[in-house]
Amino acid sequence: MTFKFVLLLFFVSIFLLLSGGSFASEDSFSDFTDFSIEQLLHVEVTSVGKKTQRLTDAAAAIYVITSDDLLRSGVTSIPEALRMVPGIQVARIDANKWAISARGFNGRFANKLLVLIDGRSVYTPLFSGVYWDVQDTLLEDIERIEVIRGPGATLWGANAVNGVINIITRRAEETQGVLVSTGAGSEERSFGSVRFGSQASDQTFYRIYGKYFERDAFVTSSGDDAADDWNSLRGGFRLDSALTNVDNLTLQGDIYNGQAGQTDSIVTSIPPDYRQIYEQDSGFSGGNLLGRWERIFSAESDLSLQAYYDHTYRDDEGILEEKRDTFDVDFQHRFALFKNHDVIWGLGYRMTHDVIKGYFDNTVGSDRENDHLFNAFMQDEYAIVPNELSLVVGSKFEHNEYSGFEYQPNIRLLWNVDPQHTLWGAVSRAVRTPSRIEDDGHLITEIFPPGDNQNPFPYPEAAVVTVDGSHDFDSETLLAYEVGYRYVPINRFSVDFAAFINTYDNYRTGEPRLGIPFNVQNVAENNAEAKAHGIELLIDWWPLKWWELETAYTYFKLDIDLDRDSNDQGTLSLYEKSSPQNQLSFRSSMNLSSSVKLDLWLRYVDEIFFDSIRVDDYLVLDARLAWQLTKNLELSLVLQNLMDDRHQEFIAEYRTIESEVPCGGYGSLTWRY
Repeated sequence: MTFKFVLLLFFVSIFLLLSGGSFASEDSFSDFTDFSIEQLLHVEVTSVGKKTQRLTDAAAAIYVITSDDLLRSGVTSIPEALRMVPGIQVARIDANKWAISARGFNGRFANKLLVLIDGRSVYTPLFSGVYWDVQDTLLEDIERIEVIRGPGATLWGANAVNGVINIITRRAEETQGVLVSTGAGSEERSFGSVRFGSQASDQTFYRIYGKYFERDAFVTSSGDDAADDWNSLRGGFRLDSALTNVDNLTLQGDIYNGQAGQTDSIVTSIPPDYRQIYEQDSGFSGGNLLGRWERIFSAESDLSLQAYYDHTYRDDEGILEEKRDTFDVDFQHRFALFKNHDVIWGLGYRMTHDVIKGYFDNTVGSDRENDHLFNAFMQDEYAIVPNELSLVVGSKFEHNEYSGFEYQPNIRLLWNVDPQHTLWGAVSRAVRTPSRIEDDGHLITEIFPPGDNQNPFPYPEAAVVTVDGSHDFDSETLLAYEVGYRYVPINRFSVDFAAFINTYDNYRTGEPRLGIPFNVQNVAENNAEAKAHGIELLIDWWPLKWWELETAYTYFKLDIDLDRDSNDQGTLSLYEKSSPQNQLSFRSSMNLSSSVKLDLWLRYVDEIFFDSIRVDDYLVLDARLAWQLTKNLELSLVLQNLMDDRHQEFIAEYRTIESEVPCGGYGSLTWRY
């Protein structure tokens, strides 16, 4: 246990002591008027069962980031907000790149976490991961972010292996009027957003928004400015209409454009070093359009039809240029079957078309490809004892272009022992299907100069090392065992605990093969197994009517074992310890008066190792002070990453040279009318 971890525990203890004996009497909360634990536990979520249900009735490890959490944390991006969630690993590689995963295997190209925005999947089939720099919207328009730790594949499909993040924006009628926000700071050079919401008719509401930011570069290990500054401009709209008493229609869309700087170490065929350092900009742009029709027959029966189109373009100079068009349609129907059975089923189809251009001999087998995904699911929730004991059984069935037919069942049991105690358990199977790169990609990772003592060939020529896909690469599979416990002794204190054991089969390895002369290919195969276990603890407490304390702790351990016939050289060193073993987050939110709010956020992240290189643990503090100057105008000051001048959080798997996160701050003004 490091000094920083002990220091964080000390701070937590001091805060708890300062709260005195206020926990002893529930009566002291009788005049509490703000958002309470009782209200929070009755928050309605949709991600666990693809239906509206109370958080307390969800047989899964779920955390909800509310709109108030987003505002009071001082974060300026969705990735940074995810640091609140126990069981989620978030690390910055440089100013515009993140490594984010749930329950291990963290990396820039992490591929076991499904992310959705209003039901639209945002992972790319290129590497089965997420480009976090383009997942953005107006934060004030986000109603909540539902985060499921653990498999969600039965309802959401392949790649919902270790978790699901569902970002849900507000309905248009909830964002009426005008909002203007602007600010600037040391890292947030300048930013601004504007939103206008109004009515087209009595039952039709709409909003439009625009947003821009320019963010400064981080610093190198020597303390100089890095070359990773970036900017983005986006806009969008949403329209919600009640067509009839039972029919609702939603139309929404976004368009964006931006540029991100980076420093890359690129392998080339240029002697004598065969590696060049480039400071360059990567461009990205895209847009999406989504439509959803819902019909509500009763409290127990409804159906929906959703379709969206998404276009994305990015030019990661030095690797690949990607253009991708995706069309997706999804239908689902919920109904009551017999007594105490709540059934939901659905069908879906997705087509994605890509155009890939390679740089420096990085290629894919075909520069154009169409992929088709068909899916169906069914799930039955049986109330064995209504409002007390329920059993959930279901499965997802999919057919994809790479591994063919896949099935992903789960069984969950929820026991509401009494109003204070809830127990749940689950056994689930999930798969992570092959990506485009794993199927037919060809990436150069190293060229050893002639005479280099690491050159694997006893010849005077340079040796080329590549990572290559294989049509024989199969899906990775997970069998997960989870248990959870929720305890709410009074309506101002709650404990949420989850534990899990995950066993992975057919895990990806890179098997070295001799290719053409002076060439070593690391070919994608399924020659490893892995086992992970961990616990996640969340304690939420209102010691005083104007003060909330939230503590989140995560313990995680991963072991990867190679098969006997595997000669893989890098899988263990890259991913076995790329996620911290211990994480601790402590948030304090205080309403100092009717117009002044103070928020403190202390975080500890344990050390990690990536390719045998250690990244030290770190302890940081964020602080936000906000004044409601008038009824419509708010001023806030935010300080971030205090406790140290700068710190490193991660090491990139490929090409990008990481930078260090500096401390900084910004001020903002927000006007609502």
